[in-house]
Amino acid sequence: MNYRTLVQISLAGFLVASAVGMASDQTTSSQMDGLKLSNDQPIQIESDALEIREQEKKAFFTGNVKVVQGTTTLQAGAMTVFYRGEGTTVTQGNADIEKIDVMDKVFLQSETQQATADKGYFDMTKQVFVLEGERVVLSEGQNVFVGCKLTVQMNSGQAKLDSCGRRVQIQLDPKSQKSN
Repeated sequence: MNYRTLVQISLAGFLVASAVGMASDQTTSSQMDGLKLSNDQPIQIESDALEIREQEKKAFFTGNVKVVQGTTTLQAGAMTVFYRGEGTTVTQGNADIEKIDVMDKVFLQSETQQATADKGYFDMTKQVFVLEGERVVLSEGQNVFVGCKLTVQMNSGQAKLDSCGRRVQIQLDPKSQKSN
């Protein structure tokens, strides 16, 4: 079994369905479920402070930010929510969220998967989220993927981990593979 085949099989077992494998520009792509937020489920947000700028359609959450939506939990030092729509406000709960920026040690967890990064954003319009930093870590159990930029298409679950000039690192635990 060659290295490319091993990476393809391991990604499939780690992230979900079918893996595309390792590309020559040091990126890894695969299908991924779970690590996402959506515009159609209630969101619970906690933070040390909140500043709302209705005219700018922005809400600034700072200090120990925690967001829970369904089985997904997001934690960060700070978060900015951008929303749109005439007559919409965050305080009335009718805001149409356009984008969420998170920064200062981002931690994202859903079911058995988790990711850490320095910063990130969720573009609700394009249904994409991006986590970036010196070291972006995606893990499930003992399986760990390390790069500098994780991009996930929320509708399809398609994920891509970039190396940013270095190399993508993968640590796989053969015992984590489900037997068929």
